[in-house]
Amino acid sequence: MKPIFGRGPSLQLRLFLAILLSVGLMLADSRLDAFANIRYLLNTAISPLQYAANLPRDLLDGMSGQLSSHQRLLAENKALKRDLLVKQSDVLLLDQLKQENQRLRELLGSPFVRDEKKLIAEVMAVDSDPYSHQVMIDKGRVDGVYEGQPVINEKGIVGQVSYVGAHNSRVLLLIDPTHAIPIQVVRNDIRVIASGSGQIDQIQLEHVPSSTDIEVGDLLVTSGLGGRYPEGYPVGHVTEFSFDNKRPFAQIKAKPTVQFDRLRYLLLVWPTPRETLMVGDLNSGE
Repeated sequence: MKPIFGRGPSLQLRLFLAILLSVGLMLADSRLDAFANIRYLLNTAISPLQYAANLPRDLLDGMSGQLSSHQRLLAENKALKRDLLVKQSDVLLLDQLKQENQRLRELLGSPFVRDEKKLIAEVMAVDSDPYSHQVMIDKGRVDGVYEGQPVINEKGIVGQVSYVGAHNSRVLLLIDPTHAIPIQVVRNDIRVIASGSGQIDQIQLEHVPSSTDIEVGDLLVTSGLGGRYPEGYPVGHVTEFSFDNKRPFAQIKAKPTVQFDRLRYLLLVWPTPRETLMVGDLNSGE
């Protein structure tokens, strides 16, 4: 019986033939360049497969580059925002310093500041008691501050020192209900006493007869009497004058020249001996 599949050449023979064929093809290609066109056609046919095989890597590289660029841009943007914030804070500080410098120039260049000895003080704290109008300043006994010392700013009278510590002091403001100050009307030199009303924008004139020549708009300044405040510093402007026939005194209100809700820098004043002598002469003559 014949086998269904006949046996072909042996494996050794087939291997030998394959080697001979390969060597012959290589020699023919290297010497005669016989397969150049075939290589070109095969390369052309395979190139789409190569592009397809490289596509995932190219996509990953592109995405990685975009992510890297995005992260870098985010980091740079964050750094720029941080630098911008710092610069803006510097600009704000510069504006604040300019404003403080302007306030100090106004304070030192105020027409109300004459040849008295004076010292700049800064407000450290404001009394939180609604019935007491006082501020704490950063100058004390070591700076020569004394109780009862007059305190002004570039607008006029602020108040007087009520307590002196070693390195700070408390100032009783003009508007405090317990504060009183001798003043005079610039228009006619009428002398009266002004006291605080407890309101931040109002003082009142005490015990003024209704027939007194005081009008709305009159400027009130310190009279120098009493020896505490030097003469001539602005105190306020009369805003209201009313009287009742049943009362012996008129009701007179004035608005202080100082804005007490905006106190920052103050001036401590030492009255000159000349002014003290003049006040003493006036007191002795009365």
